[in-house]
Amino acid sequence: MKKTRKPIIGGILAIFSGALGLLGIINYAVGLSDISGLSKGDMPPFVPSIIFEMPVPSIIIAVLALVGGVFAITRKRWRWALTGAISATLSLILLGIPALIMIAISKDEFK
Repeated sequence: MKKTRKPIIGGILAIFSGALGLLGIINYAVGLSDISGLSKGDMPPFVPSIIFEMPVPSIIIAVLALVGGVFAITRKRWRWALTGAISATLSLILLGIPALIMIAISKDEFK
């Protein structure tokens, strides 16, 4: 079996998506007005999350994206990596869709 870089790239994209999702959730819930110039409750322009009005599920989705990205980079537990990529799509769609595609087509490379 030939190993490609698709799971690694997909994992990195999922991790970035989850991290940006967490930053957006923190800004939405707490407010980072000193850093970004946005007040509490303003949605940052770089994180258009689908479910921003519900912070707890958004945090769970972002953490799932981070965990799935780590599994994708290590090429272990394909189902968790795919779940993380789906969560990355919900967290930040521009990074999540390529992560989902790359992890889905590299199923044979996982243990």
